[in-house]
Amino acid sequence: MSSEVAQRATECLGNLPDYLGQHVQISALALAIGIAVSLPLAILGVRSRTLRWPTLTAASVIQTIPSMALLALFFPVLVGLSHVTQWALGVSISALGFLPTIIALTLYSMLPILRNTVTGITGVDPAMTEAARGLGMTSMQVLTRVELPLALPVIIAGVRTATVWVVGIATLSAPIGQTSLGTYIFSGLHMENWIAVLFGCVFAAALALVLDQLIGLMQSGVSGRRSGRVAAAGIGLAVVIGGGAILPAFQGILFAPPEGQARNEKPRAGEAKAERTYVIGSKTFAEQYILAAAIRDQLADHGLKARLREGLGSAVVFRALASGEIDCYVDYSGTIWVNQMKRETIPGRRAVLEGMTWWLAREHGIRCLGPLGFENAYALAMQRKRADDLGVRSIADLAEPSPNLHIGGSYEFFGRPEWTRLRDAYYLNFAQRRQFQATFMYKAVATGEVDVIAAFTSDGRIAAYDLVTLEDPKGVIPPYDAVLLLGRRGADDVALARALHPLVGAIPVETMRQANYAVMRDTDTKTADQAGAWLRREIGVAPGKNP
Repeated sequence: MSSEVAQRATECLGNLPDYLGQHVQISALALAIGIAVSLPLAILGVRSRTLRWPTLTAASVIQTIPSMALLALFFPVLVGLSHVTQWALGVSISALGFLPTIIALTLYSMLPILRNTVTGITGVDPAMTEAARGLGMTSMQVLTRVELPLALPVIIAGVRTATVWVVGIATLSAPIGQTSLGTYIFSGLHMENWIAVLFGCVFAAALALVLDQLIGLMQSGVSGRRSGRVAAAGIGLAVVIGGGAILPAFQGILFAPPEGQARNEKPRAGEAKAERTYVIGSKTFAEQYILAAAIRDQLADHGLKARLREGLGSAVVFRALASGEIDCYVDYSGTIWVNQMKRETIPGRRAVLEGMTWWLAREHGIRCLGPLGFENAYALAMQRKRADDLGVRSIADLAEPSPNLHIGGSYEFFGRPEWTRLRDAYYLNFAQRRQFQATFMYKAVATGEVDVIAAFTSDGRIAAYDLVTLEDPKGVIPPYDAVLLLGRRGADDVALARALHPLVGAIPVETMRQANYAVMRDTDTKTADQAGAWLRREIGVAPGKNP
């Protein structure tokens, strides 16, 4: 077990320069923009009561929007803006990663800065401002020489609060494609890599604490008129921010990952220089990380360079493919059929594949290279003993006992059409519905916290936890063939299609289950890179033998 911990810790250390450096960069830039925008707005608000209320109200309303939702909401807005700039200027902007993250973090930073600036300036003793005007100072001189200096400790306190908020919220940028310390947390949760989760939490907390203390030192220096403290705090902040700017350059140098490569890019010895770098997307669970790594390695073996954009939300990754932000990723036929095509009838597995392929090409210019050979469908699952005790063999058998049972599902399951159709078709009326991140969903049913879960059929934990999947006699759940999709830019790319074609129809569900479980088991755990390499060797598309 200690060797497993050491291996995972070494991998995490290998990614630390990139993850920490980028986290510092986005946090510092968002705060700088937030300060630059908030201070003038606050000063205008002090001078005009008409402007003050709507400004503070708007900033307060932004704070009520969940962080993840705000980050995701900018994606469709930026996609539309990119189309406009492409048409008008011939230049497109990226709707993933950096830009939506900076916009969202900037907006989140503004409220404490606005509020504290307004409070600090309005809290200045009126006798001081009146005396300044009596000496013949202009309004600008009163502001810069009296009000702002006196209000500065309160303003810095607002910046201090904003800093802690921004550093914390920046960890949520991973699902929209921005590398940060949150990448440790999200990937770690989905692959049960608690060392990675710990790394993300500890370093995010440490960064927030360091910045908070440095700004606090500056605040005390300003309050006590101690220039030495202000200078020390300024130097400290410069070191942290400057270090964040240069740290990513040391990726793979300070701490080399076990395989000697970064997760986002994996060149091979003697690799031919490609004219472009293909971007491979993935969703936020272990199977997707493994398949993305396998696709990257497959391209590398054919002399094509690729990098990963991992941990994207389901809707985000599809839009990214359609808009050209990524070049390929693996999706599932039922997800496209239900979520994107909005179809309610299920005509059968082959008809769904054919209809989906035709629709993707016609509506979005996306090419479906073909199914990979396995299906990852939803299936209601129970502990075998619990199912035997209740005499449950199919979903239909749940109708009678469901009022006394608890069901668990992923965050999105109960909002999907499949759940509504299952509930109505089988007259299910569970006593309680609980939502979990997938890792904890399986643990919940294994420990009896819930009786039934909406499991995934290619998940190795079904066998590991001795779960039984219930039959769907009415065929309510649509087929979920894993399909390899190429975006508009890669649809006619012969080299890309030729490199990836050996994966089509080559992965049995049993093999995919083994690869999925390999990154989550308690002993002899593999990384997503290692599981992807194992998968390719197992299906015979890569040289070498598996141990």
